[in-house]
Amino acid sequence: MKPTVIRYTTKPEHTQRNAQLVEGVFRELGTAQPEGVRYLVLQLDDGTFIHVVAYDGDDAGLTGLRAFQQFVDGGEERRAAPPLRGEATVLGNYRMLTE
Repeated sequence: MKPTVIRYTTKPEHTQRNAQLVEGVFRELGTAQPEGVRYLVLQLDDGTFIHVVAYDGDDAGLTGLRAFQQFVDGGEERRAAPPLRGEATVLGNYRMLTE
């Protein structure tokens, strides 16, 4: 299960809405509790968001959620620039991510 990191900065007027949409995804994840999905989102003070996601199999447990689709819709308008995306290698992990 190799994590993917997605990083982007929102336009200042859209930062709060983006955060609300992300929170909605986590509420639905908490209800649906899909197997094989690991997901973490960090928000920095400057409006930058960092998503770390890993799947054990299919990504539909996350991407199939209604709240995730709402988050994706209008994403281009909320972002200041296209997101940077890449696979990551975990070099160290102390109580942050489940092994």
